[in-house]
Amino acid sequence: MTTGITSEALADLRGVQLPMRDRLAIWLGLAAISAIAWAGLIRMPMLTAGGMATMQMAMPMPHRWSAADLGLNFLMWAVMMVAMMVPSAAPMIMTYASLARPRTRSPQVCTWLFTLGYFCVWTGFSAGATLMQSALQQGAIVGDQLRATPIVGALLLAAAGVFQFTALKDRCLAHCRSPIGFFATQWREGPRGAFTMGLRHGSYCVGCCWMLMALLFVAGVMNLLWVATISAFVLIEKVSRFGRPVARAAGIVMFAAALLVAIKG
Repeated sequence: MTTGITSEALADLRGVQLPMRDRLAIWLGLAAISAIAWAGLIRMPMLTAGGMATMQMAMPMPHRWSAADLGLNFLMWAVMMVAMMVPSAAPMIMTYASLARPRTRSPQVCTWLFTLGYFCVWTGFSAGATLMQSALQQGAIVGDQLRATPIVGALLLAAAGVFQFTALKDRCLAHCRSPIGFFATQWREGPRGAFTMGLRHGSYCVGCCWMLMALLFVAGVMNLLWVATISAFVLIEKVSRFGRPVARAAGIVMFAAALLVAIKG
């Protein structure tokens, strides 16, 4: 049951900080998760190149995936989403930890349950992205280096540009940019509530960023510089006070990039 948090509790929160020990534990935990995910991504191209029946060499032609192909690509997407989304999720996780500490007997457990719920949603997104990648490869739309053809890349950029101006983008971005506002309306008590709120926040986050993730097909899904660029942009959108103008400006840039890719392609 959604209970929300009273305005008095929110006012109290503004003057309260987690003990240094708790903050350090959360930051170190998130940093470790991020580091492991990025280390996995750095090694992942070698695994996909050597362990998927030379999939990248076969990319220009239609390619039917085996169960191993599906599993390895799902792992790639899941690890990539963790690596990309930990930085932008950190402020929401820290805010939850501050709120949970006086309201639950096991704030540390609840904090990580909230985090788990968040990444469960992105894991579901990873499954959908894996199926999409499979379909694109079987149609020879995604070529070598896990990159879409120029015309498809231009269409993805244009679609992402349009999405930056939609009401859905604005609504989801607003939830992601306002941890206090999110918990004021979505708060649920206890460990189950923590996990449920993580799922809810993850849903808003996917709603905000799914088209940006589709842009991974433009420069190559395993192009780590492109992955890092999109990750940094997501972080700026969510934590900068200029997040909404930045989102709008990025939409215009995406339109221009789509035109350029279409002309060059």
